[in-house]
Amino acid sequence: MDFTRCRTDLPVILLYNLDPEWTTETIDSVIQLSNNLHNGLCSLGHPVVQACLINEELEKLIGGYNPAEYVIFNWCEEFPGKPNSYDRIAQCLEQLGFIFTGADSQALNLGRDKRRIKRRLDEYHIPTPIWEIFNTAQPDGWDLYPAIVKPALEHCSYGITPESLVWSEKELLQRVQFVRDIFDQPAIVEEFIDGREFHVTVIGNGELHVLPTAEMDFSAFSQPQDRLCTYDSKFEPSSPAYNLIELKLPASLSPGQQAALDAVSLAAYQATNCRDYARFDIRMQDDTFYVLDVNHNPDFSPDTSTVLSAEIAGMPYPHFGSYLVNLAAQRHPYFNS
Repeated sequence: MDFTRCRTDLPVILLYNLDPEWTTETIDSVIQLSNNLHNGLCSLGHPVVQACLINEELEKLIGGYNPAEYVIFNWCEEFPGKPNSYDRIAQCLEQLGFIFTGADSQALNLGRDKRRIKRRLDEYHIPTPIWEIFNTAQPDGWDLYPAIVKPALEHCSYGITPESLVWSEKELLQRVQFVRDIFDQPAIVEEFIDGREFHVTVIGNGELHVLPTAEMDFSAFSQPQDRLCTYDSKFEPSSPAYNLIELKLPASLSPGQQAALDAVSLAAYQATNCRDYARFDIRMQDDTFYVLDVNHNPDFSPDTSTVLSAEIAGMPYPHFGSYLVNLAAQRHPYFNS
């Protein structure tokens, strides 16, 4: 990966979102993160304008910019107040004629539905935990325990807590009912893979690269229900999981294990129509690597495993952002001419 060959004169619109309903602390944090990326790209030479979406009027926000003159860095999670609408953001950008970083709207729509991702992985014979969809809290013969119960249409581990791990049919049905009541959506039930967990980032189009593997180290916890990447472990600084789960980078794997993990990650990248970059959550059991989740546009904050893996690979934060802009520019009718 030679980021030194990237063009640093490409004009960029840095698109991100804020929700007026967020806390002041969260809003300030997101603004600071956006400023950090803005300043980093500018330091390399990119002309950058920031576009902050605070309502559903995306066309009004960026309609004054000429799509022929910019690449959009798409760091927009959703329309404010519309959870999991990131695929609609991409669809709107496509309709407006903009070229943007990351996955297209169809891939993002695929990624927001765990049922469809699971079917795609199964179709391509990519290892993933045995799974079943529960539309109601009724017995259906599931007998693999422990099992983990997740909302089928959420991401960022939303809805996953230590109580998501169940050990009997009674507990399973109670948790399925919880998902139905709280999230108003089907539950996906998976065989629990109680093994090492890795975050693997793949970048590129055509020529793909696997970044150094990150491992989520659960050794501080003795109970299986605590060895989970829950919502709190990612976003709640006061939680034990947030403080005690350690990130090991690079992960310690034998050459054979690393080769097998890379192969599974590359296969999943291609099977799920990823573009530019993606991160895979993968667990190992008996030297088999099981894909738990596909993150088409993973968080680009400086402290995430994706960004830290790029740094280990010799690509500092601003250069990684520029690299993604350059990948998107290859799809641009003007900048690729």
